[in-house]
Amino acid sequence: MDADQPAADSPSSAPKKRPKPGERRTQILQVLAGMLEQPGADRITTAALAAKLDVSEAALYRHFASKAQMFEALIDFIESSVFGLVNQIVENPNPLPPPGKAARIASVILQFGEKNPGMTRVMVGDALVYENERLVARMNQFFDRIESSLRQVLRTAAEAQGSLTPTVHANAQASVWASFIIGRLQRYARSGFRRLPTEQLEASLKSIG
Repeated sequence: MDADQPAADSPSSAPKKRPKPGERRTQILQVLAGMLEQPGADRITTAALAAKLDVSEAALYRHFASKAQMFEALIDFIESSVFGLVNQIVENPNPLPPPGKAARIASVILQFGEKNPGMTRVMVGDALVYENERLVARMNQFFDRIESSLRQVLRTAAEAQGSLTPTVHANAQASVWASFIIGRLQRYARSGFRRLPTEQLEASLKSIG
């Protein structure tokens, strides 16, 4: 090569390609969720998140007004993913064999949690300690909606079985199912993700149903 000819840029010297605004936003959420997957992780600060992304904290705030807003985006993902599946089960006019639709709802929620351990910590509130109270309120509302969906399918099932008090039956059973779902998710998070929420799931669902 001619000594006077400038050398081509190497990959390390080439300027980094900046992600588009939407891509950076998604990247921030993916890294935050990944940090939440670390068992026993302390409260995540924006400084730690920025360091993980190799950007400044100011760069984070160009995409999210606050850390609470980042968690709200994670909750949006949880809600859209889970209720997209739950609503399909509820709206399906065909009955499912025992233990029925309630068991199917429990299954999809626990499977979602198992595949997304960081999201599980958000769902059970572990990741929301010391964060904005409205985040905890949203997750409480999430499980209220789950219990409402369970009541709906259980009441329909009780009516089909000729129950004289289908609403009473559905209310009691929905509470049991919701407690089972929450308990399994909490155990998963508190065990450092070692105790899978789907552990012996089929036998457990049959015992409840």
